[in-house]
Parts: sequence; structure tokens; C-alpha cells
Amino acid sequence: MYLVVMIMTANKNLCTMVNARMAQHLLFFLGCIFLIFVVQTEGFYVPITYVQSAVAKGGVCLDGSPPAYHMDKGFGAGIDNWLIQIEGGGWCNNVTTCLARRDTRLGSSKKMIKQVAFSGILHNKPKFNPDFYNWNRIKVRYCDGSSFTGDVEAVNPSTNLHFRGQRVFRAIMDDLMAKGMSKAKMAILSGCSAGGLTSILHCDSFKGLLSPTAKVKCLADAGYFINAKDVSGVQHIEQVYSEVVATHNSAKNLPQSCTSRLKPGLCFFPQNVVGTTKTDLFLVNAAYDSWQIKNILAPGVADHHGTWHNCKTDITKCSAEQLKVMQGYRMEFLNALNRLGGSPTSRGYFVNSCYAHCQTETQETWMRSDSPLLSGKTIAKAVGDWFYDRTSFQKIDCPYPCDKTCHNRVFDGQVHHDSIDF
Repeated sequence: MYLVVMIMTANKNLCTMVNARMAQHLLFFLGCIFLIFVVQTEGFYVPITYVQSAVAKGGVCLDGSPPAYHMDKGFGAGIDNWLIQIEGGGWCNNVTTCLARRDTRLGSSKKMIKQVAFSGILHNKPKFNPDFYNWNRIKVRYCDGSSFTGDVEAVNPSTNLHFRGQRVFRAIMDDLMAKGMSKAKMAILSGCSAGGLTSILHCDSFKGLLSPTAKVKCLADAGYFINAKDVSGVQHIEQVYSEVVATHNSAKNLPQSCTSRLKPGLCFFPQNVVGTTKTDLFLVNAAYDSWQIKNILAPGVADHHGTWHNCKTDITKCSAEQLKVMQGYRMEFLNALNRLGGSPTSRGYFVNSCYAHCQTETQETWMRSDSPLLSGKTIAKAVGDWFYDRTSFQKIDCPYPCDKTCHNRVFDGQVHHDSIDF
């Protein structure tokens, strides 16, 4: 920061001696310097790795390209520990919505950027990530549209859509096992949003890949999607999830402890799976999850007149009646959370009352001086204490707007956020 201040001070007088255009160039340059500083302190870039061996196994993205991940190797005492973070990005529930994703980064590794920033739970500095900074940290890219559950053998030549999420997951795990994960002493399967759902659905099978002596747990960030009616009284999300499972032929890859009791589509909801999940699990979720409010509670199909648009853009713009509805949704979420089961040592949760979605991958919400707190703990501290069995953590925040540590999301009012990510 001292370098930035010196440059800004030195250039203050200079800007008065040059024309306006030159001053603009200088300000742009200084802005770049500041952004570089922020990246260097709160994140760093990691190159992409393509899993070419997955193609022969049929483990490919929607467009048939090989899957990919980004890996920063562990060091020191963490060299035998592995943190797998699954990328989020919604789902596709039919041929039309899957075609819309096929030629994007959510359906093709050809469209993925070559480097991604690692911060938060993926950071490599103890100051920003004290419990996992020296682990092998991997961010798995998401390109199948089914939370890595699909497996359809046939490929329609007219669409060239490959529904192979389950094979993608296994091929990536095989690749990581060959690179040392088979000798893991400690491991975490984690993820954000659809990736958080992945970490729940694959939790037990992930643990089964590793040595029985390894300490293995799972972490789901903003992945606890609930089966609730929208503002028009329709069970919209239940229908969509059923279509996702049918399109990707996911039923056979969902936890049998659930599919033996319920329809496969219902087993895409964490509340119907976590009760029989054997592996230790921690949930990080906002009770007013911004994605769920926008797409489950008040999707565009249920809000024909757009009365929820401003509210979904900025929670401070919600009317008293809308806040009342959202408080009801919070109670539904907490009731669904009751199905978590297990003991405080095996089940942990950090449920704050923020209008947010995904809080472990960004430094500001994972661990910083101004990060969200529950019982005086950051998310990083709560997760670390729980994983290492230092102390259990099961905390639920008071209702909105009591929590002043929240980083509430504010969306661009000019962009329509009413459409569901399917």
C-alpha cells in the first residue's frame, strides 16, 4: 500500500502540469497499480490444467471437450493434505437450456479463462487462510450442468450434447489420485452454489476414494437449496430439479439412501440427503441466500409484473410486505436445516442473515478484518475449528437486518436478474 501512496503523491503535482488526456492516462495507470496490489495481497492467479485422459473415459464437458481444474500444490506440513473446491454455475434442465450453456465456460473448457484467482479458502498465505494455506488446493471447473451427476451414453449428433457429469467427476478424481491424493492424510471436498450441492451429493463417495485412516470432511458453501414454493404458490424449483435429473440421467448417481425412499428429483435437494450422509459435513449459507431469493422464492415466471425486481437487486429496497415474505422463507430454510442430523462434532453450520451467495471463495467474506461474524468468529475460523476438532460450531444468526457485519450483495439495477439459471 505504501508504494501506491508514494506513486499517487508523486503524480499529484505531475497531473497539474499535463493536459487532461495525460491525467486520465495517469489515473488509469494508478488504478491498474492498485488492482495489482489488491490481487497480490488478497489473491493470486493459478493456471488451468486440462484432463485429457478423461476423454477416453467419456468424462467430457457438454460440448465434448476435456474437463479442467486449477491446482496450487501444497507445501511444508500441508503437502499431504487436499482441498477440492468445486465451481458453481447453476444447472441446465433440458436440451434448450443445455445448448445455451454448451458454448460457454459452463459447457466447454475451450471457453474457460486460462488463469483464475485463488483467494479465501484457496489462498496460500496464513494471514488470509490460516488452516488450509499450505494444502494442495484445487478448483474444479464446472462444465456439465448437473452438479456432476449425469451419465447419458448416447450423444445426439444434431446437438452434440454430452451429459457426462459423473464421469467428469470420477476422471478428475482419478487424475488427482495419481498426483498424490491417494496418499492424503487430510482432505476436504468443498464447493460453492451448484458446486456446494456437488460436495453434498458426492460427499460419501469422495471419502470412499481415500484411505480409511485419512481425515475427510465436506464443506458446502451456498449449496443448501431448499424445496419451497415461489411467491405464486408453485413448486417451481421441484419441477426444475426433476427435469435436471431426467435430462442428465442422474438418478443412478444420486445417494441410494435417498432414491430408495423418494423420487429421484427430490434427491437433488440437500434436505433429503444430508440426514443419511455418513461423512462429516459443514454448511456455510446465508439465510437470505440471494440466488435462492431470486430464483426459488421470486423467479421471473412467478413475478409477471416485476414487483420483486428492485427488491432482488438490493435488499434495502424491499417493501415491508416483501421482507415479511423473505422472513417466512428464512423460517422454511431453518426448518429444512433441521434435517441435517448428526452430532455437533460431525455436523457444523454457519448460517448468517446476509443477502449473499457464496462466502468462502472471496477474501472479504472468508477472513478479513471486516468479514461477517457469528459469535465473534469469521467463517474461516469457524470452519477451521470444526475441521480440526478444536471446537464444534453450529450458529444461526438473528433475523435481518440485525447483523451489521454482513456483506450484502447489490446487483446492477440495469441487468434483469429475474431469469433462473437454467
